[in-house]
Amino acid sequence: MTKLAKGDILTAPGTGYIGCLTPDQKKSLKEVWSIIFDIADSGEAVLPADMMHEVEKEAKTAAGANTATAQAAAKAGWFTGNKSAKAEADAKAAGYGAGMAKISLSDLGLSVDKLRPILWDNAMGDHPDSLLLRFIRARKWNTINALNMLFKAFKWRLDEDIPSIKYSSDDALNEQNPKFFEQLEMGKFYINGTDKDNRIVAYLNVRLHHPGDQPAKTLEKLTIYVMECGRVLLEHPVETVCLVFDLTGFGLSNMDFNMVKYLVTVFEAYYPESLGRIIIHGAPFVFWGVWKVIEPWLDPVVASKVRFTRKDQDLLEYIPANHLPTQYKGGLNKFKYSYPHAKPGENKAMEDTETKERLVAEWKATFWKFEALTREWIKVGTKEATSTRSEAEIEAEREQVAKDLRVAFFKMDPYIRARNMFHRSNPPVANADGSVNWVYNN
Repeated sequence: MTKLAKGDILTAPGTGYIGCLTPDQKKSLKEVWSIIFDIADSGEAVLPADMMHEVEKEAKTAAGANTATAQAAAKAGWFTGNKSAKAEADAKAAGYGAGMAKISLSDLGLSVDKLRPILWDNAMGDHPDSLLLRFIRARKWNTINALNMLFKAFKWRLDEDIPSIKYSSDDALNEQNPKFFEQLEMGKFYINGTDKDNRIVAYLNVRLHHPGDQPAKTLEKLTIYVMECGRVLLEHPVETVCLVFDLTGFGLSNMDFNMVKYLVTVFEAYYPESLGRIIIHGAPFVFWGVWKVIEPWLDPVVASKVRFTRKDQDLLEYIPANHLPTQYKGGLNKFKYSYPHAKPGENKAMEDTETKERLVAEWKATFWKFEALTREWIKVGTKEATSTRSEAEIEAEREQVAKDLRVAFFKMDPYIRARNMFHRSNPPVANADGSVNWVYNN
């Protein structure tokens, strides 16, 4: 059972997502948006000091924990060291009353001019609430913990230049990262179809991996590239993926502890609430010694999603037979992986700067409208409320603008982002309007 800290709340079944938030969950979401706006406007926010003290205790506890998530969370942030005392002193110096604490983006190495762009870039075609709720659920509805995690994820995206990975062509990424194409062509890591819960399925053929065959940085870039491509294949209400680690033919020469730790950290700390199920398939006897090393790295919530399958037919418990490739016994999908390289002229739209600028402007105007409605929504029922509209009225318009934001993103998408393997398949998996079309060859 997951141990809860003060202020933590478990997400009750059937709640915690867009359209099914409890009153308390909605309050937490509003708090997160409110602090984001305060910080986006001025670079700082003022909070009750007791919130800082409690979370700082949790950060110190996390620093000594074994899981990759806890260690990533403890590396930097508002609450490492003795920052709550400094935050209180800063608030006092700024003229705020006792019991208040001032936090700023500079403590995380971020700045106002970068916060809003990285927020909206991260949201892409998703409902913006969906992005925030992933971090809030991951931190069990603790507002400050969620913000700390969210902003450190933003910092990571800037430090690692994630936008350049997801917008670049695979040709460009291959030029920058030795053996990038080689990884894609061999089928070490690919996405195909969905499981019984409509999650996209990513297959990792571990026997094809040897740690010394390619630079570790190339594997990291490949991981992010496939994850960012896969994110666009998620369709509401599904927000998670199914990972199949195929250990058929696995030997110790295939084991890469550094890469495993990287995957665990990335999924847990920077793409939280993205894993719906992890299937470890066909593990030989030698793997169980390896598993004893890996298991303690996993957050308990992630560990609870791990399933082990021995026979190919066992996969049918999770993946429909007509979706499962025929390389697995019982699978009916005559799918054979091959990497489709870029087609001449597929990124010609990116050269049309006039249309690009117009569509980017339309997208920005839509997210500014969403932000204005969110500010209005936050203030409903408070002393700061200036609108006479009901919360239901504001929410209805806000939901429509979130849909408009998705439409605007996908109209803009081919002008800002290079086409990838899912646009090239015949027929395409990724459609121009953001819809997804998996075709199974049965």
